[in-house]
Amino acid sequence: MLENVTYHFQCFCDQTHAWVCGAGATAASIALLVIIFYCLKKRAYWKKKTQESERIEAFLKNHGPMAVKRYKYKQVKKMTQSFKEKLGQGGYGCVFKGKLPNGRHVAVKILKDSDSNGEDFINEVSSISKTSHVNIVTLLGFCFEGSKRTLIFEFMSNGSLEKHIFEKNSSPSNREFGWETLYEITLGIAHGLEYLHRGCNTRILHFDIKPHNILLDENFCPKISDFGLAKICPGRESIISMMDMRGTIGYIAPEVICKKFGGVSCKSDVYSYGMLVLEMVGAKKSICVGVDHRSSEIYFPDWIYKRLELDEEVGLNGIENEEEKQIARKLIIVSLWCIQTNPSKRPSMGKVVEMLVGSVESLTIPTIHSSSGSSIRVVSNFTTTTEHDTVL
Repeated sequence: MLENVTYHFQCFCDQTHAWVCGAGATAASIALLVIIFYCLKKRAYWKKKTQESERIEAFLKNHGPMAVKRYKYKQVKKMTQSFKEKLGQGGYGCVFKGKLPNGRHVAVKILKDSDSNGEDFINEVSSISKTSHVNIVTLLGFCFEGSKRTLIFEFMSNGSLEKHIFEKNSSPSNREFGWETLYEITLGIAHGLEYLHRGCNTRILHFDIKPHNILLDENFCPKISDFGLAKICPGRESIISMMDMRGTIGYIAPEVICKKFGGVSCKSDVYSYGMLVLEMVGAKKSICVGVDHRSSEIYFPDWIYKRLELDEEVGLNGIENEEEKQIARKLIIVSLWCIQTNPSKRPSMGKVVEMLVGSVESLTIPTIHSSSGSSIRVVSNFTTTTEHDTVL
């Protein structure tokens, strides 16, 4: 009997040993496969990055003598005191305050690693380096060392426009600037876009006009920034070919989303500008107090249009006199012209400037298609947060 017990115990041990050995072999095989997969993925990643770096270096070489200085990464660390003071952050990366050797303050933009194949870096360097305008941010330098990509801009002491129009109690009466300054800011942005579309030696479409990308200097002079999604158009063709959708939700023109609304052109920037101006004047606040909150989808330009058509007050906060009332009315009418669903009905930025500097009495109210009709229904997504989804 003892012999039987010993025999069965030995069999059990042999089976257990075989099972352990089999499980161990399986685990080792899985671990080996994971390591091989990781190594292949890492190899593909570095191969892609090497090709990306070669592409950017080729671009910098073919771009000719750069008007802006190229810095080494150690110089960037020194000018920012090892990235001590953070100014902002977005989908592109982070911005830090820095100081050049001559004492000039700068904004240092660190581009994060992305899947854009270096397109965002190339877009910014190639487009901004071609510009020189009071309403376009100035690129002072850049750094490119492997995966480290940095852009160095003039420092704008009043930050981005969104910090002023999205903060609590940000009605014109509570802002650091009043309606007259608000008007000057919208006019300056219009001048900047007109320059990009017609003034510089090549047509540049920005594709991401929004409050976050409008910077303000110490005198609240606006400057268009962030050309990561920009597209340079050779010649003067009006319609461009674009395979991908780019822009920020809430500001993207209908034709960029769906081709049936028309071709993509500089009029796409005009649409974004119109949505920006509507937001600047605080139109969203009026709707929040003037419509039924049970409606989750409200095309708010329709609401403003109906008020203007009936010659009713739009009820904006902070209007203290007739002059401010006329400024608000002018900005709203111009913005309604800019957000026409049909691109051909939108004015050029040159015409927008004319409308802004002209009298409000000379402006007519455009015909707006109802959101329940053929135009795109836009969800009222203009919130008081500072986050917007950017797509590429």
